Amino acid sequence: MSERSGSERGGSETELVLDDLHKAFPIDAGTLPVLAGVSLSVAPGEFVSVIGPSGCGKSTLFNVIAGLERPDSGRVLVDGADATGRTEPFAYMPQQDLLFPWRTVLDNTALGLEVGGIKRRAARERARTLFAPFGLAGFENARPHQLSGGMRQRAALLRTVVQDRPVLLLDEPFGALDSLTRLDMQSWLEGVRGHFGRTVLLITHDIREAVFLSDRVVVLGSRPTRVHEDIPVDLPRPRGAEPQFAAGIEAELLAALRRR
Repeated sequence: MSERSGSERGGSETELVLDDLHKAFPIDAGTLPVLAGVSLSVAPGEFVSVIGPSGCGKSTLFNVIAGLERPDSGRVLVDGADATGRTEPFAYMPQQDLLFPWRTVLDNTALGLEVGGIKRRAARERARTLFAPFGLAGFENARPHQLSGGMRQRAALLRTVVQDRPVLLLDEPFGALDSLTRLDMQSWLEGVRGHFGRTVLLITHDIREAVFLSDRVVVLGSRPTRVHEDIPVDLPRPRGAEPQFAAGIEAELLAALRRR
């Protein structure tokens, strides 16, 4: 594993390709198909959001990508190499921050590195370098209960980014936040995304969030799911937070969800 942080890497060189992924689960009546041939690509350094109806299989798709579930068929490719069932190319941030209350914020953010074999002191020093850009400077020795909801999510994202894996998988990272904090976090992520340059795939139920953050938005259909539409977000960066800035694209995505 590289000892450089994401801020030192200067960007991602990683392409992610999902090639005809199928997945079903056994149930009493037989099987429940969830993924029915999901195919998409994410270019190096691109930020792509995935939206779809509740229960369509978004989280199952992420579990397959991250190597937590094996697909029944199809492949996950990273830079053209088969990464199906592998966890090491991916840093996965789930919906809940999952910070350990008995560890300091610094120790929480270094935990993934320690699990990956980095010595504790080196892991802490690498994580410490990201505290300022993540708006957490001065809170290294705080406990999670001393942080606001937004700060906890920034700490969880720091823990994800510092692992220095080329593909970030973000599963509704702001879904549990109140609306004002969520807007603040979206603006913050838009502002710092270039700092840690990675290929990013985001699950969200929030159309406005998807448009605000993404280069493209992929719409999944109902279960068993596949890619229904793939809509580019041709808006300049940095993006403003005014509701009208992307009304046309939001309307297009809403119509796509209704056509699924």
